[in-house]
Amino acid sequence: MILLQVNQVSKYYGAELILSNMKLEVQHKDRIALVGRNGAGKSTLLKIIAGQLSHDGGEIIQPKGVTIGYMAQDTGLESELSIWDEMLTVFNHLISQEQALRQLEAKMANPDIFSNEAVYQKVLSEYDALQVQFKESGGYQYEADIRSVLHGLQFGSFDPSTPISTLSGGQKTRLALGKLLLTKPDILILDEPTNHLDIETLSWLEQYLQSYQGAVLIVSHDRYFLDKVVNQVYEISRHSMKKYHGNYSSYLVRKAEDFERDMKQFEKQQEEIEKLRDFVQRNITRASTTKRAQSRRKQLEKMEILDRPQGDQKSASFSFQIEKQSGNEVLQLNELAIGYQNEKIAEHINVRITKGESIALVGPNGVGKSTLLKTIIDKMPALSGDIHFGTNVQISYYDQEQANLVSNKRVLNELWDEHPLKPEKEIRTVLGNFLFSGDDVLKTVSTLSGGEKARLALAKMMMEKGNFLILDEPTNHLDLDSKLVLENALIDYPGTLLFVSHDRYFINRIATKVIELSKDGNVEFLGDYDYYVQKKQEQAEHEALEQQQTQSKQSEQVTDKNSYIIDKEAKKAERQRKRRIEEIEGEIEKLEAEIEECNQLLCDSEVFQNHEKVIEIQTKLEQAQAALDLLLEEWAELDI
Repeated sequence: MILLQVNQVSKYYGAELILSNMKLEVQHKDRIALVGRNGAGKSTLLKIIAGQLSHDGGEIIQPKGVTIGYMAQDTGLESELSIWDEMLTVFNHLISQEQALRQLEAKMANPDIFSNEAVYQKVLSEYDALQVQFKESGGYQYEADIRSVLHGLQFGSFDPSTPISTLSGGQKTRLALGKLLLTKPDILILDEPTNHLDIETLSWLEQYLQSYQGAVLIVSHDRYFLDKVVNQVYEISRHSMKKYHGNYSSYLVRKAEDFERDMKQFEKQQEEIEKLRDFVQRNITRASTTKRAQSRRKQLEKMEILDRPQGDQKSASFSFQIEKQSGNEVLQLNELAIGYQNEKIAEHINVRITKGESIALVGPNGVGKSTLLKTIIDKMPALSGDIHFGTNVQISYYDQEQANLVSNKRVLNELWDEHPLKPEKEIRTVLGNFLFSGDDVLKTVSTLSGGEKARLALAKMMMEKGNFLILDEPTNHLDLDSKLVLENALIDYPGTLLFVSHDRYFINRIATKVIELSKDGNVEFLGDYDYYVQKKQEQAEHEALEQQQTQSKQSEQVTDKNSYIIDKEAKKAERQRKRRIEEIEGEIEKLEAEIEECNQLLCDSEVFQNHEKVIEIQTKLEQAQAALDLLLEEWAELDI
């Protein structure tokens, strides 16, 4: 079933063309990724589809009744309500239905309604219809859905009555995502949904989207996430769009294959054109071959000339070098405790880093990963423990917030002022490698986009030539191509790496060791992210098995110690069973007699003419019959 069609859509900002002839189709249960360079128009297209932005050409066809849910980048939930009350607003229609059901139940419980059979049947019919609608709409599970989503987005430990206004920006963004997921639109549109999510939450979101009943349209720079979730990729490049089937990794392979095939076809045609032109030039004036030459010229004129395939747009190009080698021992942390003056975040941190290692620091949000990096570089004081650096260690630090890039300097001067002895041409060459060319180098640093600031921060770090790189979320704000360039540069880097990242694809390519940080210390895993996940699963299975064996052993011990008590209790229970059977049989006799009496009274003509008496006896009869059914059921269970 087609949920949405985008046909020949174009968009201008002033005179600048942003999108041209966009074509996209969304069907039920599609999982679509929209990829392309920063500034290619991905977010613009999402806003057009969501109805938040107009388009200048083409059409968007959306069947009647199809619902769209859209979440922009870093959208925070602003509300004066509590977490729970805000999530409940999604289900106001179900809450209204529930209130209507309670009102109908109150009506049916009123004895006066039995005096009018037509009214009673009408209320009963209305109640049955509303109850079916309430059940089919998820009325009996919406609170469980809220709890599940809140738990998955790491709000399980929060008091549901916590006011949203007291939460951080990242928490508000996660809540906005949770609220959108609970609405369950037919088309779920997410622009960078993985921002502010730790690895555990990302894994939950992947599983949620894999089983989502509607269609999903995503813009994300998280390649691991895209590989897990999507089955189609639309690439926007040079104002146009191309579709690829498969996940992100499959898209990269198919894109390379298409380029290679198109290039071969282009080169083959160019060779053919050259041969035809050469033949015409050599034979057009010769009487014996002029007809053949004219035929070749007509063939050339009719030929549909292929355009030279356009490869990827220009990417950043850089590498990290070191000025001098460090000693084998790079960093030693002994019983380190980190945090703020009045709050300890993590303690018992023991880490040894040697030359050439590439170490990923992972753990949930708030556990202190960034705080640990800042403590190592002495931006924050250690609460206790020791930090010891090896010989000739030169640190270069990358801050995830690029907090030091807020100056009013020009881009050129931001780099040149730190290396005044370098000629301007060399500084411009370095900036050009990071895609700052022409007038770009004259931009004011504070006006740069997140991606531009990230590239400038990387350029500054490259110029430092440190032998120990400490990176805090280096892939934030980078587009997919820039991430790939950064990865290749770090793979070739001859020094030592310690980094924090939520980008699991990045960790897999870079890390030789993973350190998991918790509030009580750290655990090392010798391998990449997939190895870390595998070992965590094995540990969880081993712990579950040990727990099961312990419980089984304890159960056996309890059984041995209490066999006498169990036997005694069993005999006691048998005596109680027999006594209860006798009691039930006596009560059954009384109820059967009462039922018989009621049936006889209902056959009495005097009673039958008294409507109120009939209702009273009928009620008594129903109550006695219900009690009898329960006793018979209990008797059947006991008399086995």
